[in-house]
Amino acid sequence: MEVKTSLLDNMIGVGDMVLLEPLSEDSFLENLKKRFDHNEIYTYIGSVVISMNPYRSLPIFTPEKVEEYRNRNFYELSPHIYALADEAYRSLRDQDKDQCILITGESGAGKTEASKLVMSYVAAVCGKGQEVNKVKEQLLQSNPVLEAFGNAKTVRNDNSSRFGKYMDIEFDFKGDPLGGVISNYLLEKSRVVKQPRGERNFHVFYQLLSGASDDTLKKLKLHRDFSKYNYLSLDSAIVNGLDDAANFRTVRNAMQIVGFMEDEVQSVLELVAAVLKLGNIEFKPESRCNGTDESRIKDKNDLKEMCELLGIEQSVLERAFSYRTVEAKMEKVSTTLNVAQAYYARDALAKNLYSRLFSWLVTRINESIKAQAKTRHKVMGVLDIYGFEIFEDNSFEQFIINYCNEKLQQIFIELTLHEEQEEYIREGIEWTNIEYFNNAIICDLIENNQNGILAMLDEECLRPGTVTDETFLDKLNTICAEHQHFESRLSKNSKFLNDHSLPHNCFRIQHYAGKVLYRVEGFVDKNNDLLYRDLSQAMYKANHSLIKQLFPEGNPSKVNLKRPPTAGFQFKASVGTLMKNLQTKNPNYIRCIKPNDKKASHIFTESLVRHQVRYLGLMENVRVRRAGYAFRQAYEPCLERYKMLCKRTWPHWRGPEREGVEVLMTDLQVPADEFSYGRSKIFIRNPRTLFFLEERRRQCLHDLASLIQKIYRGWKCRSHFLLLKKSQIVVAAWYRRYAQQKKYQRIKSATTVVQSYTRGWQARKLLRELKYQKRCEEAVTTIAAYWHGTQARRELRRLKEEARRKHAVAVIWAYWQGLKVRREYRKFFRANAGKKIYDFTIQRIMQKYFLGLKSNMPSMSPIDKNWPARPYLFLEGVHTELRRIFHLWRCKKYRSRFTEERKAVYEEKLEASEIFKDKKALYPSSVSQPFKGDYLEISKNPKYQKLSSAMDEKVLLADVVNKINRANGKGTARLFLLTKKSVVLADQKTGQVKASVPLPDLTSVSVSTQSDGFFALKLKEGSASAIKGDFLLSSEHLIEIITKLYRIGATSADREQLSIDISDEFLVQFKQDKVCVKFIQGSPKNGNGVSCKRKNNRLLEVSVPTMA
Repeated sequence: MEVKTSLLDNMIGVGDMVLLEPLSEDSFLENLKKRFDHNEIYTYIGSVVISMNPYRSLPIFTPEKVEEYRNRNFYELSPHIYALADEAYRSLRDQDKDQCILITGESGAGKTEASKLVMSYVAAVCGKGQEVNKVKEQLLQSNPVLEAFGNAKTVRNDNSSRFGKYMDIEFDFKGDPLGGVISNYLLEKSRVVKQPRGERNFHVFYQLLSGASDDTLKKLKLHRDFSKYNYLSLDSAIVNGLDDAANFRTVRNAMQIVGFMEDEVQSVLELVAAVLKLGNIEFKPESRCNGTDESRIKDKNDLKEMCELLGIEQSVLERAFSYRTVEAKMEKVSTTLNVAQAYYARDALAKNLYSRLFSWLVTRINESIKAQAKTRHKVMGVLDIYGFEIFEDNSFEQFIINYCNEKLQQIFIELTLHEEQEEYIREGIEWTNIEYFNNAIICDLIENNQNGILAMLDEECLRPGTVTDETFLDKLNTICAEHQHFESRLSKNSKFLNDHSLPHNCFRIQHYAGKVLYRVEGFVDKNNDLLYRDLSQAMYKANHSLIKQLFPEGNPSKVNLKRPPTAGFQFKASVGTLMKNLQTKNPNYIRCIKPNDKKASHIFTESLVRHQVRYLGLMENVRVRRAGYAFRQAYEPCLERYKMLCKRTWPHWRGPEREGVEVLMTDLQVPADEFSYGRSKIFIRNPRTLFFLEERRRQCLHDLASLIQKIYRGWKCRSHFLLLKKSQIVVAAWYRRYAQQKKYQRIKSATTVVQSYTRGWQARKLLRELKYQKRCEEAVTTIAAYWHGTQARRELRRLKEEARRKHAVAVIWAYWQGLKVRREYRKFFRANAGKKIYDFTIQRIMQKYFLGLKSNMPSMSPIDKNWPARPYLFLEGVHTELRRIFHLWRCKKYRSRFTEERKAVYEEKLEASEIFKDKKALYPSSVSQPFKGDYLEISKNPKYQKLSSAMDEKVLLADVVNKINRANGKGTARLFLLTKKSVVLADQKTGQVKASVPLPDLTSVSVSTQSDGFFALKLKEGSASAIKGDFLLSSEHLIEIITKLYRIGATSADREQLSIDISDEFLVQFKQDKVCVKFIQGSPKNGNGVSCKRKNNRLLEVSVPTMA
């Protein structure tokens, strides 16, 4: 039986702030601190989740926790971010409601980690499968890429997001992810050129210098030393607990998983290196003869290296840093830039280059992770954006960030009230208007198209004449002075007030979260966000493909004299689009709070948390939630939880759940104005009523526990007594059995001893008889052996004596015969005996040598290297010469048997060896296979008679190949025909010609180094054959096909030599797009060999089994 649980069980403090009693800011903070001290970092405000950053790892994000919160009611378990993620996912999957999760909070509060937890939970609970897992992995791996380029170390947070991110995750009807779309808001690009003390630039700069290989840094013309770059702050370059080198490898791997090509990754790194080089360009003043000041670059080495990276002419960029061209009414005016203006132009270019690169990265990631299916999708949006910011020095960035938070607060209140009203109507409860602070007046102060602050800022930026921050402040004082939420020194003085906390160059806005003082310095420049047209045009002239995409306005043919939209206008439009998007979805809120500024665990700074509670509007959230009914619960769980409080409902209620709840409330005498009955829920107005029920339930549980303990102890004692009684009977029976067994064992042991003694006596008696019989037999045998030995020795002595006599006679006879011969022929041999004996010996040795060579002659195979060993040292020269002559003779014999056809085959084999030996792993297995050429017997096969007759020339090679489809990596069977003039591809079944490529249109052939049969025929650009793009084919006779293609090109004087590219990664042109074909090694799956799969729109991956 499943155990029913509730948010109210084992509650530390109050899990839902709506139930907090009494409600005040102090009690609110006290409750947060109590839960934080007990590692309860999540607290609810109705359906809103408050998340406290613990600054340490907690065991509450394990796979077991994911399963615990999966498919559970929101209030069923203790507060957790998984509960909100599960509620949003189930509403999307089961009720077909688009969802959005809004995560807000200041820097360091844990917004990025919260968004990661939401995405990881959704990835864990949604469906499984190869494609689904691939989509989930790409969505999750987009985070490291965006964090590297958009996050930085700040005083408050070591991994602070310096941009706003909204991701729409798209799901199919089953709830499986299909893809996603990411939108980014207001990247803090000023950080590129300047960072506050104690903070760093964006992570990617430090990761590149720390983690890239020496070869990569050499190509990018960079050094590992951070101090060599002006844009990198040195006081916080190294961050404890942050491994930039490891993070760089993670980012490279994530970019590969998301779908970035290698050349795209290299282009991105080149642009990052260019930004670093740009910061090292310094200027010096020079005076012209007409008295005007101009600037010159001090050291042009960094400028030169930057231009080499981006493919820009150095003189073009150098002039763009020194001059500015202004166009108006078909007239061009060129003015020189002084040193300050040159530095401004340099920093503006760096900020725009990095900002546009970041936007391109987001667009490129969207191309890879977008949903491929065209059907309607369910959408879950995750918004990770800056919280309300109040610093000592607040500028333009804080102004528009706080404007965004005002809009989010407005939509939160509206959607919360709308949700409450819908639930009341759905449950049949009378709706009463709720009084709350409506911040629409503040939003109107900022965004009004006529008198709003943003509209006046844009008007001031576009106004001719002298425009400064002071003139902008004067305009605000003129138009907004009477507004109740706007204050400035002039407007305060006009009301005869003396507020010395309000400086002259500042204005103050009363936001919903409190008053914020803004300094107007930099408002106009930051809103203009101006980049000189000369720099845009210089960037467009670069040979770097990515640079041209980032600066399209630099195209001279598309010069637009209209001013680009301001930063404020763009952000206002983005916020408006975001608000419309959020209003179409069901909202879910996560409010992140950081407990201290020291990034330390177990520290709760009350003043800091109070400040965040105020500007997040959490007290306002609680009041809105409590304005009607503070608590509501379905009848079934309510009856299940409190049924023990009434005798009529305990232990089982047989009727409808609502009637049971009515009986329960009547029996408890709860005042009627403290609750209302809805159609499916009971609504409780005051938390005191709920705590009253909980206290009565706690007392009842205590009484029930005592009763259960009493009954259990009685049952336990009775069971123990019966067990003892039963055990006594069993022990007695076992003892009697044991005693009888011991007695039987003693009798059996005595019998065995008597039997062993008797058998021993009988055995020893028999042994004595056998030993006596054996001694008698041995004596007879010994006497006979001695007698036979005596007889044998006598016969042996007789035979030896007879043999000695015969040998002596033979020796004496031989000596006598020799003496007679020597006496007879002594006179003939005295003069020439030595020479004749030598010649005779040599002749006999040579005769024996040649006869032995004849009998041990090696085979007639030219590759047989065996040869008989040399018997004598003086035959060394003869032996070597004979071996050489014999080898030449058998080679001649072997060649004489060749026909012209066979000779051509061997020439092709030799050509294949020169092309592929030690370069292609497939080559060794092709050596033993003869080149047949016509594998289909096309001239004899009646099936291909029509195709054979259509060929004008002799077919040199006919085979079946697989044409690879770019869309899915699968192959289609085609007939491959090769003549001296063209390559023909035909349908295997019908014989119909699908493509005919003249050999002059064929420029190169690309193959891999591995044991696969894939090859790409690359066609000449602009030729008629290249309209549909190159051909990617696969054949079992790859070596023969490419060898014949190469030989035909080599023998033709009117064509260029065919190029053969052997590489594991090459590009293939499919119509308008270039696709990278990448070969990797892997183990064969399900018995298959080589497999080809499409990884994304620009990558085909061929998996080749590792050769044993």
